Amino acid sequence: MQVAVVTFDGFNELDSFIASALINRCRNGGLEALITTPTAVVTSMNGVEVTGQRPMEFVAEADVVLIGSGVKAQEVAADNLLLSRLPLDPSRQLIGAQCSGALVLARLGLLGDTPACTDRKSRPFVEACGVTVLDGPFHAEGNIATAGGCLASQYLATWVITRTLGADAARDVLDCVAPVGESPETAERALRAVRAGALSSR
Repeated sequence: MQVAVVTFDGFNELDSFIASALINRCRNGGLEALITTPTAVVTSMNGVEVTGQRPMEFVAEADVVLIGSGVKAQEVAADNLLLSRLPLDPSRQLIGAQCSGALVLARLGLLGDTPACTDRKSRPFVEACGVTVLDGPFHAEGNIATAGGCLASQYLATWVITRTLGADAARDVLDCVAPVGESPETAERALRAVRAGALSSR
């Protein structure tokens, strides 16, 4: 299964790189994350230039699409031509958004009455789209999930791995990347956040 990690100009490195790095530890299980960009090269909020692994059109064929955040999120959300390049389909795709990526999902009409998680700076703009913003790091309903706070990207990745390969696969990945001596609690915290975020939607 292929994951498009949509990465716009001005992107937050933590959002795109943490999610893709965690998911790519599951390549042996058939899961692969690819940095997907609207232009050949994008520059992060801190000046890091990245060459996209796939063009934006890849989102149409990906099994999972994760929308990252960045300092140009409002510009992205206001760009109808750019949004038209995101033909997302929650009936057949897992779709997630990190921080201000929730604003993109809102503009695409994918959230509807579904509440979302986002970061503090993005909150008023997401709420202006009529979306209820939760005071939590992760929320999922059906095939759509949102995460709030840069380090909550681990929860978004955990959700993807759990939904596609199972909780044991997610635990194995989290055990590998956790600070030494903190593996069990790191894995359980992430899995607990994902379970709680999904249960709260029922």
